Amino acid sequence: MSATFTYGARSADQAAADAVIRFIGKEELSKREGAANPIVQPQIDEAIRGLHAKGLFKAEAEQTEIIPTLGLYPAPHIVFAGFDAEGGATGLRLAAASAANAAKKLKAAVIQVLLPDSLLEAAAAIGVERAAAALTEGMLLALHTRQSLKREPSERFALRDVAFVPQGAAGAASDAALWERGIASGKLRAEGVGYARDLTNLPGNDLTPERLAFHAEELAREHDLEIEVIDEWSAADQRMGGLLAVGQGSINPPRMIVIHYKGDENSDEAWGLIGKGITFDTGGISLKRAAGMEEMISDMGGAAAVLGAIRVIAELKPSVNVIAVVPTAENMPSDRAFKPGDVLRMMSGHTVEIVNTDAEGRLVLADGLTTAITRGATKLVDVATLTGNVMAALGAEATGAVTNDEGLLGQVLSASERAGERIWQLPAYPEFKKQLRSGAADLKNGGGRYAGAITGGLFIGHFAEGLPWVHLDIGGTAWLESGRGWEPKGATGVMVRTLVELIVRDKQG
Repeated sequence: MSATFTYGARSADQAAADAVIRFIGKEELSKREGAANPIVQPQIDEAIRGLHAKGLFKAEAEQTEIIPTLGLYPAPHIVFAGFDAEGGATGLRLAAASAANAAKKLKAAVIQVLLPDSLLEAAAAIGVERAAAALTEGMLLALHTRQSLKREPSERFALRDVAFVPQGAAGAASDAALWERGIASGKLRAEGVGYARDLTNLPGNDLTPERLAFHAEELAREHDLEIEVIDEWSAADQRMGGLLAVGQGSINPPRMIVIHYKGDENSDEAWGLIGKGITFDTGGISLKRAAGMEEMISDMGGAAAVLGAIRVIAELKPSVNVIAVVPTAENMPSDRAFKPGDVLRMMSGHTVEIVNTDAEGRLVLADGLTTAITRGATKLVDVATLTGNVMAALGAEATGAVTNDEGLLGQVLSASERAGERIWQLPAYPEFKKQLRSGAADLKNGGGRYAGAITGGLFIGHFAEGLPWVHLDIGGTAWLESGRGWEPKGATGVMVRTLVELIVRDKQG
């Protein structure tokens, strides 16, 4: 059941709350005990200040302290969460995530969040609606973890009732509508990310290409969207050589999924969002090492991001057109699998020499771009767990970007900044494209050992047909070995919120 969030009204009053969260900064803790404005309650204030004086609680970002109230306060526990007033929306999102994790330890499903003047002033500085969305996202995203498939299932902890209550004069009643809009926006985006995480976390024996198409059909039906699911026979008719080659080694045939969101019938402009949907990647004939291969269930993280984003977009109903394309296949070794040395003819008509069957994502994405273009896309953004090389450059800290259009990339970077998802541009010098030259075909699917994240992106860009295009390599950010901030261990759902920001703000400038 979805959590209820409110602002101002005490739907979860202190007596009914399982815990109270109080955001607090270093400056407030440094004030003398006799300060005019109490933190919460005199004895509890003394306790938290005492911990600060001893250096045990510094009110730093992501730091929390749980204090039992022992009858001194209506709620049984106070969660103090450090926050930096200069940290912007990302700082608020982190503070909310750490507070939510502390509440989880207490199994506190009903929470009252006290908002001091310092936080409300910080919210006003970045925009009240944006701040409310960030706090809501932080709490919900931090608590959305992978659902295990154990014999004895356990329910995921979830918040039931959260009330944001301003403590001081800065919480003007006139801001209530902005808080409510921001909360609604944050919940919707968090739900889209959660949807993407749940899809990505599904095991490969459950999420085959056909099953991914089924999930997409359910999504389209729920939101009254037009959908095409192109099977292997129709893909052959449309000459999708890349998709068919990658999928031919598996007993589970490939699919090309196309979802149409039509928010502006009077416009010929349309966003093309293309997400890599390799439901499991063994590497094919160019077999991967066994260690860590189980994480290859995440190789459809780009597809999940696109589907999660289109879900949110369909709810928000912006006046734009979007064509979401998910080329999905399973890359397996078998007597039918494609091989190094093969030459494929792609949907666009270009030919590709295969030098590495583990560079399969770019092949399905190439046909995905062509599919989006033939359906009317005029600007393209693809999202893919494309390379391990991007981790060599950026680790798990940022998504890599390659583009042929600086203006479009600027829009993507602005969207990512608002969403709090880091993107770093990789150079696309002409010399890198030379690494893809082939003597047997128009180009080959690998550029050698060096600059692999760049050459992989440029391969995809070859199929953009001159349209504005941005490639986002989430090879390091789609799946985490351990949780951080509002992102859990496993699938992160990265780029859902960036794509939503990009599309929804398209008409807003």
